[in-house]
Amino acid sequence: MKKEFDYLIVGAGLFGSVFANEARKKGKKCLLIDKRSHIGGNLYCENYEGIQIHKYGAHIFHTSNKKVWDYVNDLVSFNRYTNSPLAYYKGEIYNLPFNMNTFNKLWGVNTPAEAKARIEEQRARYSHIEEPANLEEQALKLCGDDIYRILIKGYTEKQWGRAATELPAFIIRRLPFRFTYDNNYFNDLYQGIPVGGYNKLLTALLEGCEVRTNTDYFSDRSYFDKLADKILFTGCIDEYFNYEFGALDYRSLRFEHEYLDIDNFQGNAVVNYNEREVPYTRIIEHKHFEFGTQPVTVITREYPKEFTKGDEPYYPVNDEKNSDTYRKYSEKAGQTPRVIFGGRLAQYAYFDMDDTVEAALKLTEQEL
Repeated sequence: MKKEFDYLIVGAGLFGSVFANEARKKGKKCLLIDKRSHIGGNLYCENYEGIQIHKYGAHIFHTSNKKVWDYVNDLVSFNRYTNSPLAYYKGEIYNLPFNMNTFNKLWGVNTPAEAKARIEEQRARYSHIEEPANLEEQALKLCGDDIYRILIKGYTEKQWGRAATELPAFIIRRLPFRFTYDNNYFNDLYQGIPVGGYNKLLTALLEGCEVRTNTDYFSDRSYFDKLADKILFTGCIDEYFNYEFGALDYRSLRFEHEYLDIDNFQGNAVVNYNEREVPYTRIIEHKHFEFGTQPVTVITREYPKEFTKGDEPYYPVNDEKNSDTYRKYSEKAGQTPRVIFGGRLAQYAYFDMDDTVEAALKLTEQEL
């Protein structure tokens, strides 16, 4: 008996929406369900006085993949936003990523040769460390005292909720020093934010598709499983298999939004707060993503959070234990008929947005 839908897509985030868009073009009928009250997953924006608030943290689309860039630009227009975050430490502002502006502020050096010499001088103090035992030793070996103390230590400890001496060295494998006066955080060829916010991109992707929000797949999975010939599951893979091999670990975030009757709070979209004593890792001022001129502004303080059940999972913890656990789930997923697993949660991986679009397009080429 023919089912009502060709595909049930669990999760109306970017991965599921790209797949749904391509499936619709091929004449397939899709139903997307999402337990949240909105589409778009973590890309969702909320409008306040014409300001698009990135409700789940800053999202900047960047890629060197022209196919992906053309794909999203065919759906919506992107602005020229360039990600150039700042770092605040004890009353001083530093440019990120580590570049000549940063080195000039740290040491008063003006040329790349002077900056390289100062970094080598600081690194030399730790040349005796052959095998770094922890993140602190690794960072000191790579960059020396000043950069580590001002720009790495406190921020990283807040992110992970542990002292740098208790974190594994492999978290920092290399440090990207840029010996040019270039504050563009990314090296990609293309970069920007959809004009009018990410909701426009998601709405364009889902045109012609049936979407049900406030709908939890796990509330009645036997009912939902009967609705479609195949299922694309983009949620947490361990939850799908009822935590058979144990729960996977994540890092989570908490956001605190504040609406201010001033036109400009910090003059930049993203400012990192590097002091360990400051509880949040950064403040986002959303209007600057779209060069806003509104008389009001909205800021968001971003706090790292230990993940507990019920929290939004943001970042996988890719240590040996979790990698082994995911491998077991992945093997079982490969033996599960009618179900496709895709997206960052189902694949227990950190994906940038361009990675997500590319992976979803590849899946459609294989599947449709």
